Amino acid sequence: MRPAQCVLIVEDSYLLLEIVASLCETHGIRVIEASTGEAALTLMRARGGEIDWLFTDIHLPGLIDGWSVAHAFRSIHPDRPVVYTSADANRRSGVPGSLFLRKPFQVQEVNRLVRMMVDGLGGTAHDAPLCAAG
Repeated sequence: MRPAQCVLIVEDSYLLLEIVASLCETHGIRVIEASTGEAALTLMRARGGEIDWLFTDIHLPGLIDGWSVAHAFRSIHPDRPVVYTSADANRRSGVPGSLFLRKPFQVQEVNRLVRMMVDGLGGTAHDAPLCAAG
């Protein structure tokens, strides 16, 4: 898988959005931000071609949840990474090949995830608490 250069982060918590965005930018990844599923879908329609991976909360305000955002992203990019995050341990199956990061997460966990994306998911070990979601 090719290295990721641009991420769409969909998170309704401003603090978490800023933490994840800052870590991505530190690693040279451009960030596109959305705080609702509706905003994420609008951004995907306008800028979908430049998005290399998706980091989305599952529970979002409004009618569109993170599961739907991920399915829309995969309809555009069937082979690109998707990372779900939620405090809810009872998660349904995500899109194939996706990862799940349980909240509350540590900065080190997000940093490791971002490094995986920068490296193209190739040689980095997937140790807990990241787990497959789909």
